[in-house]
Amino acid sequence: MSMKLSVKHTVDRWFNKIAKNPALSLTVSILWLIVVGWVAFGWNLGNIGLIDETEPLFAEASRQMYVTGDWITPFFNGDTRFDKPALIYWCQAIAYHLIGVNEWAVRLPSAIAAFGLVCLAFYTIQWYLAKQDELEQVSRPTRRYLTSFIAAALMALNPETIIWARTGVSDMLLTGCIASALLCFFLGYAGKEGSRGAGSREQGENSSPLPPAPYPSASSALFPNKWYLAFYVLIAGAILTKGPVGIVLPGLIVAAFLLYVGQMREVLREMHLLVGTLIILALSVPWYALVIWRNGWNYINSFFGYHNLERFTEVVNGHSAPWYFYFLVVLLGFAPYSVYLPASIIRLKFWQRSHWRSVERFQQFGLFAWFWFASIFAFFSIAVTKLPSYVLPLMPAAAILVALLWSDLFSDTQTRQTIPVSPSPNPPISTSLLRMSGWVNVVFLSVLATALLNITHILGTDPAISNFHELIQQSGLPVIAGIIWLVSAVLVAGLLLSRRWNYIISINLIGFVAFVIFVLTPASFFIDRERQLPLRELSAVILEAKQPNEELIMLGFKKPSVVFYSHIHVNYLKFPQEAVEHIKNQAAKGLKPSSVLLLAEQKKFLKMDLQPDDYKNLSTKGAYNLVRVPFKKMKKEKIDIS
Repeated sequence: MSMKLSVKHTVDRWFNKIAKNPALSLTVSILWLIVVGWVAFGWNLGNIGLIDETEPLFAEASRQMYVTGDWITPFFNGDTRFDKPALIYWCQAIAYHLIGVNEWAVRLPSAIAAFGLVCLAFYTIQWYLAKQDELEQVSRPTRRYLTSFIAAALMALNPETIIWARTGVSDMLLTGCIASALLCFFLGYAGKEGSRGAGSREQGENSSPLPPAPYPSASSALFPNKWYLAFYVLIAGAILTKGPVGIVLPGLIVAAFLLYVGQMREVLREMHLLVGTLIILALSVPWYALVIWRNGWNYINSFFGYHNLERFTEVVNGHSAPWYFYFLVVLLGFAPYSVYLPASIIRLKFWQRSHWRSVERFQQFGLFAWFWFASIFAFFSIAVTKLPSYVLPLMPAAAILVALLWSDLFSDTQTRQTIPVSPSPNPPISTSLLRMSGWVNVVFLSVLATALLNITHILGTDPAISNFHELIQQSGLPVIAGIIWLVSAVLVAGLLLSRRWNYIISINLIGFVAFVIFVLTPASFFIDRERQLPLRELSAVILEAKQPNEELIMLGFKKPSVVFYSHIHVNYLKFPQEAVEHIKNQAAKGLKPSSVLLLAEQKKFLKMDLQPDDYKNLSTKGAYNLVRVPFKKMKKEKIDIS
């Protein structure tokens, strides 16, 4: 017990020293964010090839934009690509200009968006806890810094965020814009010091112990405060990243929150909604106007109709799922910390509306995170088309909720209190609920370890890797993963038995970091080597072997990475007979050169029933064959499929 108190006193003294030295405080915070960001987003970011199928679509559309100078209409493989708006393509094209056309440039916008979000969340939580200490007239630097550090780590180091922050698609950029916009909104909303909720107005504004607001009144200022301005700019960024959802989701969250706390009319005046709307329109509408002017109804029907309205109301591309789909996504996507979400939500007692309407605005941070989490979860649960990436924008809210749960446990050994004031808006979590969540954590980690040890019996087959299960088993990664999580489960159980609650979240974080370093990263390199490297090697062969104007046919599969790495238009054909018929037609036209390149899975290639003298094998890599089929050597009886 004495050793435990000695360590705690040492930690408290260290954080007190940091708090008293602004330069040291800033340095420590920046170093922590850099370490967390590098492990989560930067380490080996560009050392793994593009992953088929979605990532190369974005990468090549951006490369086309960079090469052609057409910054209005995205193209892929010669066709317009209206799936997403232009911001992600602009960001990747700018990265190409700065560091070259490579995997680092493709993924850099996603990584920067994720890192920027984590930094802003770190600042917001520091600010919130400092305001709480100010209101309660106490000094708790240990609680403030540990909670901020944990929140940043939770936000960065979870499966869902790491996957999409390391993938060159629009999802992380959208999440960065939406989540940062919401944090900016709350900073603007809560920054009006001395403002209580609607339920306390009858007590008078002077009831607050905090000094008056430094901002001009809503009626006298032409523009809203800087945080509201940032909110509007980020909303425009979200609209340019993924369309209407970029304003629908933040608008839904903010509206639901303000209605609940009874602040809608007052806050809308503060926000200068008309000015904000003009800012959003001025930043987002010009590109939409230009792309519609150039492409007309093709763009309107494709983007607004198919990729937005139909995705919400109908199943698109077979992406259907049961009603409980996102419960599983959150459980695994925010693992292993997701088991503490129920306790984090119960701790808020969000159903006590009169209480939340009576507290200071900044004290509603936890409630705001709950509305953020619940609104996105409900919105996409209602949507018919379901994908794991859709709920990525709620992961920052989940991290905030769990971090605030743990803030109750990070108490300082000594605090200064000069004036007795009202307690925190959230009473400390009950020991029984925390103990229950802890044992659920132990069970979850044990089940996770067991599943990973038997992963070869769970995973399906991969046609691109013929001996996929054997290679996974030989790598030893399932055993390493199982050991990491079993050890974590034992350590958490030990902490529960010794009632050392505040160390439990650290064990989960350390276990996840070990999992990233020793399992997830080697697994990524393994999958890249077995699945993607053959296609990159074949793309290099195509670049060397292709004759001017020679057509490249991809038979039986679609791998957009070949288009990106070979810089060549690819004609996708699904069936062997379709390929034979196409070659026959091309031969009848007498085209020059009198041959085509054919990239096919070996099984599909054999079904073409070509004789050895009908083609020339150029290369075989993994499950794929690259051949040249000369028109003059195609025997008539082989190409006549009638």
